[in-house]
Amino acid sequence: MFLVVGLGNPGSGYAGNRHNIGFMAADEIVRRHSFGPWRRKFQGQVAEGEIAGSKVLVLKPETFMNLSGQSVGEVLRFYKIPIEDVIVLHDELDLPPGKLRVKRAGGHGGHNGLRSIDAHCGKEYRRIRLGIGHPGDKARVHGHVLGDFSKSEQTGWLSALIDGIAQELPRLIAGDDSAFMSKVANLVTPPKPRVPKTPKAEKAGKATSAGKNKGDATLPGAAGADASEAIDDIGTGGVGRAEMVAPDDKQNGASSTMAQALAKAFGLKK
Repeated sequence: MFLVVGLGNPGSGYAGNRHNIGFMAADEIVRRHSFGPWRRKFQGQVAEGEIAGSKVLVLKPETFMNLSGQSVGEVLRFYKIPIEDVIVLHDELDLPPGKLRVKRAGGHGGHNGLRSIDAHCGKEYRRIRLGIGHPGDKARVHGHVLGDFSKSEQTGWLSALIDGIAQELPRLIAGDDSAFMSKVANLVTPPKPRVPKTPKAEKAGKATSAGKNKGDATLPGAAGADASEAIDDIGTGGVGRAEMVAPDDKQNGASSTMAQALAKAFGLKK
């Protein structure tokens, strides 16, 4: 049997707090996997079900965050669940919003809920650290964790993260922590689609290099462009190259003759 613990504070006044993200994840797990109804036991609310062929209890302690270990300890002693089979979902200041990490054992990192569980039950449990971001100033931490998620967070990364945890929890129950983290990360921030590679653009002047070959007819003043390219511009209504040729016509009779011939051929008024 596994025990999944979502950490938070009881009461409607705390329901939307960042500190209550563990409660939110617990609620979605119970809903998605069609667990039985919530029952008040062990100083909290407990729901029972099955995931990946294993019996699972989900607990939301109602002792307030600082005393979470009391509720968790009662469940462990009653069902004789090893501490290694406990999974705790909690908010994490040191991770950006929407990021998730699985950690086995270790310290509490200043989190009062984890501190209490460590004291009552031991440290050899898995912690699912759910990033809520840091406000940047230690003096603002209390207000940050006890503040509500914004509307955009609720409908954006928070919803995706909670859904992903519930959907991929079977991997965690099966012991595949790495796959769990990877799958949830992809659901929260889908990989960017690959953009097909396009041929490199031709270097400037490459199209006109043929005009330098012996025997090519070129138009003075057109930066080496060949006659056929100039005709294409005129034929499609382009005027750029014709305008470039005009000043040279006044100084070069041959150029003027060529320009007049082209204009006559395409019915353009000179």
